Amino acid sequence: MRRLLYLLTFLATLAVLAGLAIVALNLRGEDKLPDPPVAFNPTPAQVERGRYLALAGNCAGCHTARGGAPYAGGVGIETPFGTIFASNLTPDPNAGIGGWTSAHFWRAMHNGRSKDGRLLYPAFPYPNFTRVTREDSDAIFAYLQSIPPAPTPNLAHNLRFPYDTQPALAVWRALSFKPGTFVADPAKPAEWNRGAYLIDGLGHCIACHGTRNVLGATQEKLGLSGGLIAVENWYAPSLTSKREAGVADWDPKDVAELLKNGRSARGSVMGPMADVVFGSTQHLDEADLRAMGVYLKSLPNTASTAPAATSTTSRRDARVMERGEKIFDQRCAYCHGDKGQGAEGAYPPLAGNRAVLMDSAVNLIQIVRHGGFLPSTGGNPRPYGMPPFRYVLDDSDVAAVLTYVRGSWGNDAPPVTPRDMLRR
Repeated sequence: MRRLLYLLTFLATLAVLAGLAIVALNLRGEDKLPDPPVAFNPTPAQVERGRYLALAGNCAGCHTARGGAPYAGGVGIETPFGTIFASNLTPDPNAGIGGWTSAHFWRAMHNGRSKDGRLLYPAFPYPNFTRVTREDSDAIFAYLQSIPPAPTPNLAHNLRFPYDTQPALAVWRALSFKPGTFVADPAKPAEWNRGAYLIDGLGHCIACHGTRNVLGATQEKLGLSGGLIAVENWYAPSLTSKREAGVADWDPKDVAELLKNGRSARGSVMGPMADVVFGSTQHLDEADLRAMGVYLKSLPNTASTAPAATSTTSRRDARVMERGEKIFDQRCAYCHGDKGQGAEGAYPPLAGNRAVLMDSAVNLIQIVRHGGFLPSTGGNPRPYGMPPFRYVLDDSDVAAVLTYVRGSWGNDAPPVTPRDMLRR
């Protein structure tokens, strides 16, 4: 009996210590709010700067619902744990952040905590925004306070238990989040550091282009090594691999052009990245776009240096290839060419295209099913697009034509299997 009592006492003490540690880890790096609040009187230049920074962070992409008031929230963000709804950022005093101070907003950006002290879910990418400077945070707040207030009520999150509880979120944060700041590398030029600040901070590129662990946290040590975008089932390719989307051999101006126009001589964007270009990067100035290109170009190449695997040609079913060729001739060759050569300035080539040759075929499946559309931008206002084929091609048809494309004209990527088609 005494041993049991000792054991229970030990476990209770351990639980208390663990709880105190979790509380301490959730409070680290957090300053007390000024009391009384400091007056905030932004200048027109600060408001304009905030407008630009909000575009750089693509804030409207999550906080503006289709057909809704700008920044009034309501967009549902699907996660493996349930749906999180973006909040109202307009200066409405009840539904929005009209009652916030710049210190409240800074705490949300830097520490992931709301005005009332609640911990925020990392669908709001404060693990990246924590690197944003106080000056830039204040500018964004100044801009948000200048837009028309909208009384759109915030929607309750729809998360499964226990993910809908603050204690569970506190445990996640204790394990996965630490407030930080952007520290410029003195060995690098100012342009490189500016690009790093935008990519790793406001741009929160790792939120899509990073690998996540079982708890949904991005694995910072792996960097921009690519990752599957949960629920949406698009693969954000690695920005550190020449085999995927690395730009180590690009000129920074080509990267800038891609981010500005959605296409360049070296490639084009589709899927979720098309939304990013449309709502964010096309609005950035040339200096920032070039800085991003300089930084991305400098990323180390993490592609495997192992010898290429033996040809997969022998593993392709001749009947599937024949069927795929027939579908390609009927549906695809008119635009992409009978040899997969494409049409310059209009339709991308499929022969030698690294988007075609990636190990994962998930993006190709999405494009064939749902269509492929570049963003409309100032530099490419009427982009060519690809219609969806889900109404005329079934899963076996899609698998066949993609297997053919990935195994023709010198391409030698793995076939698309029925199992691949089930990963929607």
